[in-house]
Amino acid sequence: SLFESTTDMRSKQEMEVSLRCTILFLTILTIFSQSSFSTPSNDLHILNAERRVDLSSHIVKVFLTLKVENTGTSPIWEVYLSFPPTQVENLALVKAALVVGKRKKKTYVPLDVNLSELRDGLNGAQFYSIFLHDELKSGEIVTLEVLYILTRSLEPFPAEISQGDSQLVYYRDSAIILSPYNVKEQMTYVKTPSAKVESYTVLEPTKRVSTELQYGKYIDQAPYSYSPIIVHFENNSPFAVVEELLREVEISHWGSVQVTEHYKLVHAGARHKGIFSRVEYQSRPSISGISSFKHLLVQLPPRVHSVYYRDGIGNISTSRLRVGAKKVLTI
Repeated sequence: SLFESTTDMRSKQEMEVSLRCTILFLTILTIFSQSSFSTPSNDLHILNAERRVDLSSHIVKVFLTLKVENTGTSPIWEVYLSFPPTQVENLALVKAALVVGKRKKKTYVPLDVNLSELRDGLNGAQFYSIFLHDELKSGEIVTLEVLYILTRSLEPFPAEISQGDSQLVYYRDSAIILSPYNVKEQMTYVKTPSAKVESYTVLEPTKRVSTELQYGKYIDQAPYSYSPIIVHFENNSPFAVVEELLREVEISHWGSVQVTEHYKLVHAGARHKGIFSRVEYQSRPSISGISSFKHLLVQLPPRVHSVYYRDGIGNISTSRLRVGAKKVLTI
C-alpha cells in the first residue's frame, strides 16, 4: 500500500542519516586520536648538540645548544625537548631562545616553551615544546639556546657526615643527550665545584680536565638514545631549601604597606652526625662545618624601613642591613 511504501522510505532515510553520523563520528574520533598521540617529526635532525652541566652549587644548571635542520618537505613550527621522568619531577625552569647573527653581532630572541601533551616516548621520555616565531622551511637550519634548571638532583653520599667532613654527592644523568631526533654530533661537559672527584662513569670517549668531565664526541645517535652516568664529587655548597613560604601583606588606610614573610628553611644536604662543637665551628670556619650555610642573603626594596627578623628562638642579633640601590639583609 501507499502508507507502507512511505514508511519503508522513511526508515531507509533514517538508517542512511544514522550511518552517515556514525561514519562522521568515527572519522572525527580517529583524527582526534592521531593528533593526541602524534610524535615529533622525523624530518627534524640535530646537526650538532653541545650540553654544559654546571654542578658548582646545589642547583643544577644545564646549558644546551642545538643546531637543527628541517630535512623534510613540510614547514616545522615546533622543536621538542625530551627529559627522563626523574628530571621532569625536578625541573624548576626551562627557557629557550633563537640565536640570530654570529659572534659580536649575535642576538637572542626568546621563544615560548611549554609542557607538551604528547604521550611519553621511549625510555619514559616526557616532552617540552619550543614554539618557533617563524616556520622552519625545508632545508633551513637554526640554532637554539636552551637553559633548564634542576632542583633536588644531587644526592648526598654518605648521607651523614661529622662536623669536620666534606660533603660528597652523587649526580646522575646520561652521557648521550636524550632527544626525540637523530643527533649527528654531540658533546657533554660536566663542571664540578672542585677537582676532588671520587669517581665517575667512563663512556668512551671520556676525558677529564681539572674540574671538567668531557663526554664525546658521539656521532650519529639514534632518537631516544640513553647512556646513564654517575659522578661522585665534593660539593660543599650550602643546600639551603625553603620548604614553605607564607607572605602576609597588610595595607593601611594611610598608604603604608607591611609585609611579613614566614620561611620554613632546611638544609637539604648531608645530615650532621656526632657531637657539635661551637668553639671549633667559630675558630676554624674553613674546615669545621664547611657545608653548612652560615648566613642568608635577602634583597629588599630600596625604601623599606623598620625591618625586623627572628627565628623560633627569638630575635636574630647577628645580622647586617646594607643600604644601596637595593637594600641587602645578611642574617
